[in-house]
Amino acid sequence: MGRRSAPPRTDCDVAVGPLRLRSPVVAASGTFGHGDEVLRLVDPARLGALTVKSLAAFEWAGNPAPRVHAAGVGGMLNSVGLQGPGVEAWAREELPALREAGVPIIVSLWGRSVDDFGRAATQLRPHVAALAAVELNVSCPNVEDAARMFAHSPRATGEVVGAVASLDLGLPIFAKLSPNTFEVVDVARAAVAAGATGLTLVNTLLGLAIDAATRRPRLGGVTGGYSGTPIKPVALRVVHDVARALPDTPIIGTGGVGSGLDAVEMLIAGASAVGVGTISFHEPRAVNRIHDEVARWCADHGVERAADLTATLQSPAT
Repeated sequence: MGRRSAPPRTDCDVAVGPLRLRSPVVAASGTFGHGDEVLRLVDPARLGALTVKSLAAFEWAGNPAPRVHAAGVGGMLNSVGLQGPGVEAWAREELPALREAGVPIIVSLWGRSVDDFGRAATQLRPHVAALAAVELNVSCPNVEDAARMFAHSPRATGEVVGAVASLDLGLPIFAKLSPNTFEVVDVARAAVAAGATGLTLVNTLLGLAIDAATRRPRLGGVTGGYSGTPIKPVALRVVHDVARALPDTPIIGTGGVGSGLDAVEMLIAGASAVGVGTISFHEPRAVNRIHDEVARWCADHGVERAADLTATLQSPAT
């Protein structure tokens, strides 16, 4: 049976702040690689943007193996630890092929300090014409002292965003925040006040898996980031809370999206676009399927523009 094409009367274009995307579906950081290895498998015309795996100002080897563990139905625990070639090597070796694909490129950056983020962003300066936006990953739980990630502190998050914003790269800045704090709305406010154009919500939940027979952790890094289908309710809650508090701030809603219906729910909660992540590991073309399912859902429900779904959650029925 062939793929059902998107209904022509459904307008899937969305605006995410200054970004104009031809689909609300964005490939999430860490799940589509640093280059075009997964992009070669999909139709780029049915993908809004691609967020590359987080890069630092330096090459980084990541965490010891094992790095990935299946945890629950549709769930995954990972402790990859931000392995990457560094911004300069990536720009030299991976960016040219990505440019040829014609998909907007969002570069995700990470660092161990505010200065690290500034250095990584500075290394992007020669390449800004090829990029759509910068994502600041202040929330990855796989680095040393994860309990003190930047995204657990409004002040620290603001310092990172401010440092990059002050470089005036001419690119929109999206801060990727953590669901592992009850202060996420305050952190979001701090990010926007410091110069963030928008927000990516959310990164993974902190988790631990244990092998009872050996009494050892399943991951070489002990703890890791929990992602996949089970975290969707958490992601929806964070997107909804932040969208209500900051209604004019564009949000890329990420976490547990595996179907068009999941994506529709994320838009209704307040997202302007939807990040698709974990499912891409076992279904590399999921981004295209989800795009088509969003278009079909809109057509079936009389919604002419996918963008019209954003922040339309109604009050509970009485």
